[in-house]
Amino acid sequence: MNRAINTLVSTTALTAITLAAAPLAAQETQAEEAVDDQGIVVTGLRRSETLQDTPAAVTAFDSQTISNAGIERPADFIALTPNVNLVETQNAGNAFVIIRGITQNRNSEPSVAVIVDGVQQVNPAQFNQELFDIEQIEVLKGPQGGLYGRNAIGGAIIITTKAPTDEFAGNVTAGVDNGFGYYLRGGISGPLAENVKFRVAGSYYNTDGFIDNTFLNEKADPVEDFSLRANLLVEATDKLTFDLRGSMNQLRTQGLYYNIVGDVNTVAPVRVNNPGQNDRDIYNLALKIEHAGDNAVFTSVSSYDTVKEVLTGDAFDFLPIPDSFFFNLFEAIFGAGNGFDLNQAQYLNVKAFSQEVRLASPEDDRKFNWMVGGYLIDTTRFISTGNMVDTGNGVFPVFRSPSTNPLNPQFSFLSDGQENFAWALFANAGYEFSDQFRVDASLRYDRDKREQTTLTPQGFLPNVPGVPQAQSGEVRTAVFDDWQPKLTLTYEPNPDLTIYGGYSRGFRSGGFNQTGVGAEATAAAIVGVGDIFNAETADTFEVGAKAQLGPVRLAGAAYTTLSKNSYFFVFLAQSSTQNLGNIPETRLTGFELEATAEVLPDFDINAAIGVTDSEIKDFPDASVIGNKAPQVSNYTFNLGAQYAGAISDSVDGLVRIDYRRTGKTWWEPFNTTVRQPVDIVDARAGVTLANGVSFTAFAANLFDETYNAEFSPGGFVFRARPRRFGFEVGYKF
Repeated sequence: MNRAINTLVSTTALTAITLAAAPLAAQETQAEEAVDDQGIVVTGLRRSETLQDTPAAVTAFDSQTISNAGIERPADFIALTPNVNLVETQNAGNAFVIIRGITQNRNSEPSVAVIVDGVQQVNPAQFNQELFDIEQIEVLKGPQGGLYGRNAIGGAIIITTKAPTDEFAGNVTAGVDNGFGYYLRGGISGPLAENVKFRVAGSYYNTDGFIDNTFLNEKADPVEDFSLRANLLVEATDKLTFDLRGSMNQLRTQGLYYNIVGDVNTVAPVRVNNPGQNDRDIYNLALKIEHAGDNAVFTSVSSYDTVKEVLTGDAFDFLPIPDSFFFNLFEAIFGAGNGFDLNQAQYLNVKAFSQEVRLASPEDDRKFNWMVGGYLIDTTRFISTGNMVDTGNGVFPVFRSPSTNPLNPQFSFLSDGQENFAWALFANAGYEFSDQFRVDASLRYDRDKREQTTLTPQGFLPNVPGVPQAQSGEVRTAVFDDWQPKLTLTYEPNPDLTIYGGYSRGFRSGGFNQTGVGAEATAAAIVGVGDIFNAETADTFEVGAKAQLGPVRLAGAAYTTLSKNSYFFVFLAQSSTQNLGNIPETRLTGFELEATAEVLPDFDINAAIGVTDSEIKDFPDASVIGNKAPQVSNYTFNLGAQYAGAISDSVDGLVRIDYRRTGKTWWEPFNTTVRQPVDIVDARAGVTLANGVSFTAFAANLFDETYNAEFSPGGFVFRARPRRFGFEVGYKF
């Protein structure tokens, strides 16, 4: 490891030693008042147990931590989790979660299973939404395929919203920020009738944005985001419950204002003549039925989801007319007055129905617990992508057919329909041989059949000499399946120490790129990319330990993963398509170390480091072998401090600061682009009155670190959001 990693490891270790030593000199009363992480109950392993007893690398955030840290979006809690990164991109439906080097890319299946209130999200576009009225968040690191199936190859994120209450209660928060933004979030809950309870929560955010478009003299990233969630809980009997949930999200923002740079560390102004659009609509309806019998608990979870996204914007060199290279090129070819640029558009429509049934041992059966079940999901997906001539009259969206608008003549166009049907069977079992020793095992079989139909008109399909041309109406099918086992051994010599180790396997389905891109990639001499990409597997061995030393909690884990056919991203400019290729073999090795303590009454400090050493072991181009895996940071480092306690008989105070350093990040297999480390500081301070009213000031990216959040091959970069600060008022009743 390089000197920076060694320094951070040493810093974290010294911090951990300091935290561990602090309680040894503290008075007994301080230890009794200390933060006790054993009180956090997590459910990520399909059973309820304390964080201390859970034999897995889990980072958990309860409702108080979510409030104190100002967690409003997935990026906020991921920034507090070691060895986990989130790559935020320009279109809202593509935020990539990366856990321990297992990556996600545009148009790929997710690398992490995301479960919200017991319902697994079916499309990665659902993940990057506002978080409001949340009770708890859990991040499980390492493959969880034995528990959650084909897309839990990197881990799992469990999000639990606040439940309906027996008495009327609610909360509301209103705030403003420096992007001329304002937001309103809140929820209300209570009884409707005997044994019938409800909860309704919503969020609205509107901002002019934070990133300047110097050509249009306006902000490039305005946002209008509205979300609504409703929950009806019917306790039909003391053993039978019906839990009906519905949610919706509507996002309106701009898109595709990339820059092209030679160095990923160059942050250039946005200068596009088309503001573009990114409209996304998500709807979900789910029903959970649970019957708790004397000998078993039966659970049924049914879910229907729709995701629709329209994306338009500038194309290629992302410069305004007449600065565009293509404008000048066409002027040179066709003469003065005949120059034009290109813009691009993408339309995505996904509908999915999923069903899961489970039969499990009663919750109070700790000696031997078990679960068996089945899962199926039926998905319909349509995507169209293309370039149109930019005549300086704006960009018009394209849906299922090529544009016939004379202001946007179609230059290229590809469209495909997909029908995917997947099913799984699974079984879990755990047995306590004694108070100290336990064995847990899971096994799951997933089978995923995918069918793609080429809907592109024949005249728009790529025609590369020497490569057979695809045909409109052509149907292609592929089946991906695998077994996913998980085995964990746990040893607890005393209630304050848990030692565990085990093996797990994760699996992610392959799929189809848009028809014809394989021929285009061949013509461009791009290796590893075809019309189809293969399924990915990850085999992981892990050992870990957790210790509670009075007010100090220590947790550490080390792992090694062999990943086969991991994804990498390729953008093909001729068709404006986003494509996936495979890296045949990658080795990922690393560790996490976390330390948390209450060193003084109501004053907590924490430190964490996560290290991932990646190496490409096999690739079609031999020069890539030995390189770092794309999109993987070699380390993350966290350091934080918080005071949350009474400052008078009627006023509680909060001061919190969090620091995160993300190490070098390589963006593509050839390692020609590497982003240097990024340092971010967030801060919050506020007071809460006895009547439930609170006032809070906040700053994200306090020191206004300037960096690019994403880099795509070809030099395309997306600038990260600069400093955001503001003030909010809240009320709980």
